[in-house]
Amino acid sequence: DRSSATMAALLRASSRTVSKALGDQTRGYKVAVLGAAGGIGQPCGLLMKMNPLVTELSLYDIAGTPGVAADVSHVNTAAQTKGYAGDAELGAALKDADVVIIPAGVPRKPGMTRDDLFKINAGIVAGLTEAIAANCPKAMINMISNPVNSTVPIAAEILKKKGVYDPKRLFGVTTLDCVRAKTFYAEKNGLETAKVDVPVVGGHAGITILPLLSQATPKVAMTDDVIDALTKRTQDGGTEVVAAKAGKGSATLSMAYAGALFADACLRAKNGEANVVECTYVESTVTDVPFFASKVLLGKDGVEKIHGLGELSAYEQKALEGMMPELKDSIDKGVEFAKSM
Repeated sequence: DRSSATMAALLRASSRTVSKALGDQTRGYKVAVLGAAGGIGQPCGLLMKMNPLVTELSLYDIAGTPGVAADVSHVNTAAQTKGYAGDAELGAALKDADVVIIPAGVPRKPGMTRDDLFKINAGIVAGLTEAIAANCPKAMINMISNPVNSTVPIAAEILKKKGVYDPKRLFGVTTLDCVRAKTFYAEKNGLETAKVDVPVVGGHAGITILPLLSQATPKVAMTDDVIDALTKRTQDGGTEVVAAKAGKGSATLSMAYAGALFADACLRAKNGEANVVECTYVESTVTDVPFFASKVLLGKDGVEKIHGLGELSAYEQKALEGMMPELKDSIDKGVEFAKSM
């Protein structure tokens, strides 16, 4: 799988000289991580520091970032790293960024509903999006803050209000669903994880996450029970980690990896690489809801082509229909929140 191979290559690139690592690239890119002192933000910042396409790395959070940035800045790779803390420094952190990764907000704790999460994170995302509109309106926005099904529509509405919305540049990062689906499918069937592909469509929460196991490659015949178990495990992957961490956090490391993988795909596409395809949650006409995750071809300006769903099994078709009311509600809730501001 291209993306896993890329990440392995990034890790190897860390000791190369700058000129070698940058290769044929015409210019480097500025990446900003918002929420860079948090559980996802710290490892995600580190992974972006290892990416040879990044020449400027901006680490922002409400507090703690000077320390995180000092630490990360000692890594011997090309990216110049700087920390920014507090509202007063947010504008400088974002100024002319090419890609903005947003893991800001609070993580899910045991017993917390998505509604509890929404109340806190919706306001945080809205504020950060306003700053993006003012300082880097052309940036590719990679939204990680949950609930993604709602925070992406919130960001879209804020950008519309500011007159800078471009649906091609706003992405909900659903890459962790794909990473999990690939891992679980490969493990279950004794396949090499790096060579497996499983498209995951829909949204980024519970039943809205739909791995299309009928389209997984290499193809393996599985019983209905195994398909159901793999689907549910992919949907509940986040809950599995929250439970295992027993109140000490949520999926941060695998999310940081997935976030870095998707940001890298955006950078490679921006840099002119062809055939960069990732599953991501974007404004879409693939279904009846205005935002939906499916395979997307990325280009220099963001979304180049949104792929349809392809042929679905009866199980997948039923699951697709079953998720729609929840996905629609989450989108509506985000839109209403942004409009009420």
